[in-house]
Amino acid sequence: MEFENSLSFARQLDQNDDLKRFRFRFYIPTEEGKELIYFLGNSLGLQPRTAQSYIKHVLDQWTRYGVEGFVKGKLPWLNYHDHLIQPLAKIVGALPQEVVVMNQLTVNLHLMMVSFYQPSGKRNKIICESKAFPSDQYMFESHLRYCGLKPEDVIVEISPREGEELIRTEDILAAIQENKDELALVLWGGINYYTGQLFDIGVITKAAQAAGAKAGFDLAHAAGNVILQLHNWNVDFACWCSYKYLNSGPGTVGGVYIHEKYHNDSSVQRLAGWWGYDKATRFQMKKGFKPVLTAEGWQVSSPSPVLYAAHKAALEIFEEAGMDALIKKSRLLSDYLFFILKKVNESYGGNCLKIITPGNAKERGCQVSMLMLKNGKKIYEQLSSHGIFADWREPDVIRVAPVPLYNTFEEVWSFGDTLQKILSSHS
Repeated sequence: MEFENSLSFARQLDQNDDLKRFRFRFYIPTEEGKELIYFLGNSLGLQPRTAQSYIKHVLDQWTRYGVEGFVKGKLPWLNYHDHLIQPLAKIVGALPQEVVVMNQLTVNLHLMMVSFYQPSGKRNKIICESKAFPSDQYMFESHLRYCGLKPEDVIVEISPREGEELIRTEDILAAIQENKDELALVLWGGINYYTGQLFDIGVITKAAQAAGAKAGFDLAHAAGNVILQLHNWNVDFACWCSYKYLNSGPGTVGGVYIHEKYHNDSSVQRLAGWWGYDKATRFQMKKGFKPVLTAEGWQVSSPSPVLYAAHKAALEIFEEAGMDALIKKSRLLSDYLFFILKKVNESYGGNCLKIITPGNAKERGCQVSMLMLKNGKKIYEQLSSHGIFADWREPDVIRVAPVPLYNTFEEVWSFGDTLQKILSSHS
């Protein structure tokens, strides 16, 4: 498609958008009656309009039935999870029995480490990306020390080459091969939170397993954002949060994928809890843990139906829109944003910003990261003062994420127009 840097062209794209109706399924932040531009779905997704009524329904059950809300009402809490796993499995490319909704991201990463990181002799190394998000960094540090290991002796971090921002796939594969005799686990982010780079999960998984290691992924920035095929890629496990692209509320319940080959494997260690116990006899409360023979067998604590309700409201929208249609629009939105930013940069001789997110649409999701070459923090602050929600990452990156469910092409154009006016005030 031949793009144009004009408001009329952006509006025409919106007019032709098959998903434009979904914007009205969310609450858009406003100020003095005017809708603001929210490009922070990579940090916290917007609230579905049905979330409040779904949560209220759970509260009404609590009011009317008390504890019997677990078995009474339109959606008994005991079975609520069953309404979540089908749409979620489609989003992450898994079998429904391979998905469980539970806890939050870092808790789930710790639980998966118990099951899938079993250091033995010299085979104790973990490969991860350098400067991973703290969810991964701090989990690694504390978990390894708990195992009696020193993080600096065990963790192998892969960095971009000098002078580059992105990590090359061949460098990941080379590190796996180099450490194959000592490697226990590759735990990688599906999308890098800083650059927006989408990694080749299938290739990394195959290489890790060929080296005799497990392959797990932190999909915080990937779930609901890009096409995933966890089962077909034979990924061992993955974890994600649901408050970013999955729009299920701040700090809400997370998700886990565990390949079906482990469900009935008694040799796999786990930290067990009563909600992971066989459903048929769970309430007999007998000694001796007998897990549900699905990913639900990794559950530990009683879930919150309030958090389930918010998640259900969001997942229903994904189910209706369909991931293929969402990805198609997402790529077009990001392509248009690339085009607009390049036009802005060209007007200043290419000296105001550098896009560090991959240009290939298959190597990124919604997020586009701009390395600001000068006055970055001031420009970010002025964008905020103009009603644009963006994100500042030290030392000099502005991240924006036009989300296909609720962002528009006109907003992309307006962002570029506002950025150009701000830059002109600095020149």
